[in-house]
Amino acid sequence: MIELTQELCALSGVSGWEDEVRARIRELAAPFAEKIDTDPLGNLYVFKKGLVRGDKKIMFCAHMDEVGLIVTGIDENGYLHVDRVGGIDRRVLFGKRVFVGPDAVPGVIGCAPKHLLSEEDMKTKVPAWESIYVDIGAADRAEAENKIRPGDRITFDPTVQRLGEHCLMAKAIDDRAGCAAMIKLIRSELPCDAWFVFTVQEEVGCRGARAAAARIRPDIGIILEGTTAADVGDVPEGREVCSLGKGIVIPFMDRSTIYPRGLWETAVGTAKKNGIPWQTKNRIAGGTDASAVQRTAGGAGVITMSVPVRNIHSPSGIADTRDMELMPKLCVRLLEELTHGS
Repeated sequence: MIELTQELCALSGVSGWEDEVRARIRELAAPFAEKIDTDPLGNLYVFKKGLVRGDKKIMFCAHMDEVGLIVTGIDENGYLHVDRVGGIDRRVLFGKRVFVGPDAVPGVIGCAPKHLLSEEDMKTKVPAWESIYVDIGAADRAEAENKIRPGDRITFDPTVQRLGEHCLMAKAIDDRAGCAAMIKLIRSELPCDAWFVFTVQEEVGCRGARAAAARIRPDIGIILEGTTAADVGDVPEGREVCSLGKGIVIPFMDRSTIYPRGLWETAVGTAKKNGIPWQTKNRIAGGTDASAVQRTAGGAGVITMSVPVRNIHSPSGIADTRDMELMPKLCVRLLEELTHGS
């Protein structure tokens, strides 16, 4: 699980450019799949036979895409003008290493230096997107245009690093951890048949999941995700959303989905019965592919299970490997419960 996550986090897959991630996942999943296919949007579909067919059609979802930037223009000095792809906090960007376009041209995110700003601006203002640029070392527009085109995606430094005994630092843990869990499930013996959909463009509006739900028409959608952990020093106790090292997050509601109470109770009860650490969110925050699956093609029951991630949607997300390893274990037990009950 951890090795898979590390490998997938190192790949580039900003929304709309998930090709590299999809190709590698297909290689990893194909030997264990009954069926494997893609759709015109770019979703990857894997069907895995289980011990029984099951009364309900179950679909797992994890998104392949990550947040990043996109080139919107090139100025006369060779600097790249950029905008965000997905929800990014501008405060985390300055001075960060990036790679641009299909040739992975290296660059650095910059803005006006502090020496040119007033004390008031330093304290109160975050530079607007219009003031943020990427420097690839080009002397002028012509040199930059030989390497870069508007529309090229920009991904954060793909370095993956272990921190301390149990933590992993990388970009795109949201949601390569979910993808890794699904690969591990595909490689396992499952209690029942299941579809696994590696979706595209979740970070820009859950677009892939909407198409996937219309195609598969599941009775139950199980969404595997990374979610915001704010267990840091300046956040008051009880407002952390969730915390690293305390288990899988099973939210009862987020900003885009109210989870069916019966299915939520089943997931929580399964974790309790099997001694699998779990937690819920203590704030209504975020959203997942569950919103699209729940509302498409006649609707479906949905549940989300997430790995807590500090600094989510940044170049340096941090997750606890013990939480990550719990995800596929809980999924298998939940499948057993949904198939056989108790």
